[in-house]
Amino acid sequence: MSWNEPGGDNKDPWSGRGDQKGPPDLDEVVRSLQDKLGKFFGGNGDNNQGSPNNFSLGSSLTGIGFLAGGVAVLWGLSGFYIVDEGNHGVETRFGQYIGTTQSGLNWHFPQPIERVDIINVKQQRFIEVGYRSAGGEQIGSVPKEALMLTKDENYVDVRLAVQYQVKDAKQFLFNVVNPALTLKQVTESALRGVVGSSAMDFVLTQGRSEIVTLIKKEIQDVMDSYESGVQITSVNLQDAQPPEQVQNSFEDAIKAREDEQRLINEAEAYSNDVVPKARGAAARKIQEAEGYKEQVIAQAQGETSRFTQLLGEYNKAPDVTRKRLYIESMEAVLSETNKVLVDAKSGSNFYLPLDKMTQAQVAPTPATSNGGSNPVDQPQNQQPISIPEPAVERNTATRSRDGRGR
Repeated sequence: MSWNEPGGDNKDPWSGRGDQKGPPDLDEVVRSLQDKLGKFFGGNGDNNQGSPNNFSLGSSLTGIGFLAGGVAVLWGLSGFYIVDEGNHGVETRFGQYIGTTQSGLNWHFPQPIERVDIINVKQQRFIEVGYRSAGGEQIGSVPKEALMLTKDENYVDVRLAVQYQVKDAKQFLFNVVNPALTLKQVTESALRGVVGSSAMDFVLTQGRSEIVTLIKKEIQDVMDSYESGVQITSVNLQDAQPPEQVQNSFEDAIKAREDEQRLINEAEAYSNDVVPKARGAAARKIQEAEGYKEQVIAQAQGETSRFTQLLGEYNKAPDVTRKRLYIESMEAVLSETNKVLVDAKSGSNFYLPLDKMTQAQVAPTPATSNGGSNPVDQPQNQQPISIPEPAVERNTATRSRDGRGR
């Protein structure tokens, strides 16, 4: 039966004061507590029975010393810590920086005296300006960050990603309250400054690499001036395009620009094909003119030299030179004619092969209507023709191609 059930004796099972009518005795409570502490720290509760001071002071101090030593040992062991590879540990003593530890096993005075903050200096961190991503894919645009004004007063939608890492753990932990937020604000400011000083076509087309370089340099300069301990590793221009409201018109403008460039390229190709040919033809004409000039000059100089030499010979023997000049001139003139001149001072007959003499100059005369043949067409085994001495002229006679005189 429980002590407090109806009909019970109402005895307290813990204190043994079932028959006590008044409040508990304070001295009895103190003695009971002393006995329990004495037993806990190695005292003997049977010694000095009947004495009110049965608690051993020496044993109590010894137990407290062991307890304090154990607590101190545990407290000291809690100061060991391990810094993983790629991390740095920043130690502070009562909030003041005292040093930076490298990877490995290290020790510091445990809290609340000293504290260690582990900073990953190899981790690639990143921030996004103008968009938000999840799983490596863009999930939404942030117009407040992405839309900005260019130099020629046009709006562009620019989305930028910046990767960075910690280069100084102390500066990263103490000099800037929120390094990530500060870096994002600095990036947005640098981006707006660079885009605002550039034309829209430059931002959207050939100026992307230059813009990225300028933004990275400006961000690094500002973060270094803050001594933030941040190193910018890369800046990526994710996208740069006109706002969605004017996207169609901008695409038409791009197509027109591409057509313009294509026509320009075709014109340049035609120019590159025609101009060299014209220049080559002009150079050839110039060279031909120069050659003709040199030829004429050389011929004139040769004629002059020949005439000078001929004049000297003429002065030495005028008759011989005059006769030779006459013969050479007649030879040059008569060599182009189809006439044959024969000097027949003697009255003897001789064979004149007119067919051989005129074969290289004129064609044979066709046969006559009476079936006769031209003397020129006579075979080689034909008997020689006797040509009488002309009666009109004594020195020379002219014969036609067919052998009959005029």
